[in-house]
Amino acid sequence: MITTIKINTKNYKIDLSKPLDISMPLQGKDSNVNAWYVGPPTIEPHKEGEFVGKVSEGASINFNNIHFNPHAHGTHTECVGHITEEFYSVNKSLSKFFFFAELITVAPEKKGDDFVISKKQLQYALGNKKREAVVIRTMPNLSDKKSRQYSHTNPPYLLEEAAQFLVNKGVEHVLIDLPSVDKEKDEGELLAHKAFWNFNGKLREQATITEFIYVANTIADGRYFLNIQLAPFENDASPSRPVLYKIED
Repeated sequence: MITTIKINTKNYKIDLSKPLDISMPLQGKDSNVNAWYVGPPTIEPHKEGEFVGKVSEGASINFNNIHFNPHAHGTHTECVGHITEEFYSVNKSLSKFFFFAELITVAPEKKGDDFVISKKQLQYALGNKKREAVVIRTMPNLSDKKSRQYSHTNPPYLLEEAAQFLVNKGVEHVLIDLPSVDKEKDEGELLAHKAFWNFNGKLREQATITEFIYVANTIADGRYFLNIQLAPFENDASPSRPVLYKIED
């Protein structure tokens, strides 16, 4: 299923039958990826009176309740409403879903007691490329990222200067395989979030941050088309399914 996408005067071909899913599924298990000091998500049959919504227990249908937090329990996309007093919905902010993207791999560097992603690293990885979206895979890239319990572990994060660099390059969507672009315990400063959304100026309401992705090692760095599939929650963040499409030579 080959399609051609035209950007300015250049044509690109992608095969829609070969998606590269970089999301993590949400599971009602203790082994589901987790952060921010909350319990695991639950997926359980609805119970009301004698009714139990499970076919194996006599119901005619499976009828589950799902309890989760989009920020803590897996791949999610968030808008500026994540850090503003005024309500902004990611369902309204993200009005386009297909973007020209660059996948880069970065090994966070030591800074004091932390590991960080710096402006210099992003400059080296992106050069003079102009992209609507940047997908950041961090090293080491082990499969246990899909079940890691991140609370109180001080994961790597994006420095403010790195977030500002992305803004200056015109990047509107950043995706990363960490719980947050910011330091886990930062006294509420949220420097990378604020820089990326231009919190102290004209808000970048169209810009989004997607966290908790997982990019398999079999997916090479380079240019792709990115489809951000979003559950239509009227909330600052929503579970999402970002999908990459390789550009055919």
